[in-house]
Amino acid sequence: MVEKRPFLLSLYRAAAQGVSPLFHALFALRSRSSKEIPARKAERFGRAGRTRPQGTLIWIHAASVGETMSVLPLIGALTGEGHKVLLTTVTVTASELADKRLPEGAFHQFVPYDAPAPIRRFVDHWSPDLAMVVESEIWPCLFDEMKGRDIPFVLLNGRLSDGSQRNWSRIPATSRYIFGCLDAVLAQSRTDADRFTSMGCASVDVPGNLKFDAAEPAADANALALLKSQTGGRPVWLAALTHPGEDEIVLDAFDRLRRDFPDLLLVLVPRHPARASAISGEAGERGLALVSRSSAEPVLAETDVFLGDTLGEMGLFYRLAPVTFLGGSFVDVGGHNPVEAALAGSALITGPRVANARGVYKDFWNRGAAVRVSEPADLAASVGALLSDPDKVSQQVGTARSLVEEGRGALEKTLEVLKRVLEGARSGRRSEPEDEKST
Repeated sequence: MVEKRPFLLSLYRAAAQGVSPLFHALFALRSRSSKEIPARKAERFGRAGRTRPQGTLIWIHAASVGETMSVLPLIGALTGEGHKVLLTTVTVTASELADKRLPEGAFHQFVPYDAPAPIRRFVDHWSPDLAMVVESEIWPCLFDEMKGRDIPFVLLNGRLSDGSQRNWSRIPATSRYIFGCLDAVLAQSRTDADRFTSMGCASVDVPGNLKFDAAEPAADANALALLKSQTGGRPVWLAALTHPGEDEIVLDAFDRLRRDFPDLLLVLVPRHPARASAISGEAGERGLALVSRSSAEPVLAETDVFLGDTLGEMGLFYRLAPVTFLGGSFVDVGGHNPVEAALAGSALITGPRVANARGVYKDFWNRGAAVRVSEPADLAASVGALLSDPDKVSQQVGTARSLVEEGRGALEKTLEVLKRVLEGARSGRRSEPEDEKST
């Protein structure tokens, strides 16, 4: 029996199709702030930038850098087994990371806008043998399109917050249809799995969180040695992956810290390097001497702030600083993955807003693998306490690494499930849905 498309989803599709001409204006606007690449505009409308490779093609959609980092080991494993992998992302920074880190046999495209025509055009061209979306990338038109295709469709490293579950539960017919588009969910935790099951997902596994299987972040040994020689015996503190609103918090804390650590060096790495000029301006207004990584200027004794405005060098910055404040946690971003910092040996401090990985952070906080700071005004005191106590730093770093090691294993379990999905793929799985007049 053909499952009817809920009215709300039909309304969404019609609205998305109706505003599709405005996507051109949206693209132009985002291009001005370097959030799009003009030469690759066609990809955002579902027009491929290359031909489909021969053989088995697996499509993985990861929204941004964090999700991309979490699936890189999986992509490496899949290409190692002879599969071709298409990685799509939304953000330019994720595409730049993909260009540097994707293995042979994998390639990147930008995901199309979530409207019927771009999505259909995209899937028609690539015709993947397996399609996966990462974590919480739930796009109605995309899911609806996959429901009518003979392509296994999987939610990878899935998470569903309590708030998202409540929101979806307010439209039960639509949510049941959307979540029913998935052939399998590979959840990060048992809590996530229970939530997906309650939403109507028929096949839910719990292989664990792929973020724990991240490789230790690389660092150029020569660059690290040079920077350490330039910083000498100065205390160093890293503010990593900051967002607008957090740079001011960090610089305020730096001002307070210098009362006790007059030769303190702040390494400030924004989540988006395009914000480097704004941060440089803010530092200048405060009378701080700043040099940037991209300029290749040396860090001198009088340097106050070392701005990390490059991509793919977080391993270098983490290893340079014994203490790290991990951004995205004082603003409504949801936090960033703490695993890389833990593996690189930097003691972590975070704000309280970490909904994207709350389960991971809860373990870190409860086990003493990270320090939770509730208010921005308390950041300086927490950083100073660690800078003054190397033994505490060493203990915290050791606990964090142990916690990460305990969480590993999701990659192998995920590969086992995906192998079964590929082997069990069947033809004629679904028919095109019909519109339903009510929710």
